[in-house]
Amino acid sequence: MNKKSENKRKELIQKLLHNYRLVVLNEETFEEKLSFKVNRFNIILFSSLFAIFLILSTTLLIAFTPLREHIPGYSSTALKRKAVRLSYELDSLKTIQQKNDNYINSIKIALSGEDEEHFDASQNYAGVNSEEFKKKEIQISEKDSALRELVAQEDRYNLMEEAINKADFSLYPPVKGVVTANFNPAEGHYAIDISTNLDEPVKATADGTVIFAEWTVDTGYVIIIEHRFGLISVYKHNQSLLKKQGDDVSAGEVIASTGNAGELSTGAHLHFELWSDGYPINPIEFINFE
Repeated sequence: MNKKSENKRKELIQKLLHNYRLVVLNEETFEEKLSFKVNRFNIILFSSLFAIFLILSTTLLIAFTPLREHIPGYSSTALKRKAVRLSYELDSLKTIQQKNDNYINSIKIALSGEDEEHFDASQNYAGVNSEEFKKKEIQISEKDSALRELVAQEDRYNLMEEAINKADFSLYPPVKGVVTANFNPAEGHYAIDISTNLDEPVKATADGTVIFAEWTVDTGYVIIIEHRFGLISVYKHNQSLLKKQGDDVSAGEVIASTGNAGELSTGAHLHFELWSDGYPINPIEFINFE
């Protein structure tokens, strides 16, 4: 049995190593053009090496050239870079949006006159830890609190008067019309209502920057402008807005059009508020609306 196996092995080796001559002839003249010796072993070896070379070349070509982007399952390098860049930009925009939202929320709370309970303790609107601030406020004595309240009541309108008296600062009437509702803080009306026709131009009362410009259910289109000297002007019940948040405006520049928008509106008019360092002031004392 072993002898038979040995004989078969020798025969196989002989077949593999048996030489053949491969001749290329001219078909018409039978002239020999090319000839060379080959055997089965050389053919198998050459075929294997060629197959390995082909596989390696294809792999390298796919791995290190843009051709791989055309193969299903491979993502584009350019798309990856763009996705990473957009991810960074999105993160930056989220941070900016959060800061803007915090700033707008603080303005809304100041204008609506809400209590401190409406503030979110987890928010840091002014860059100060709220818990530390509360601890410091608790240490203030009752006499000191009373004195602060007295001074605040006495100076709440003087602040605006000092600003108006400056030579380079004056207030422009936002609209011309009849005042139908006066400034009355006792009843929670921190503004005046000026009756006008529909779509009358609403003008900025002074140079400043738009810090809020959106639609609200109660007061329609609202625009709020921050001016110098801690002054803020508010324009409510507009039919449409011509400026957006972040825009710079000049005194007398048209920013909106009057309307009858919002559930709290009773006719075409402008609801106009002025705030000085967080305190509401009577616009009639500083602006002539007739």
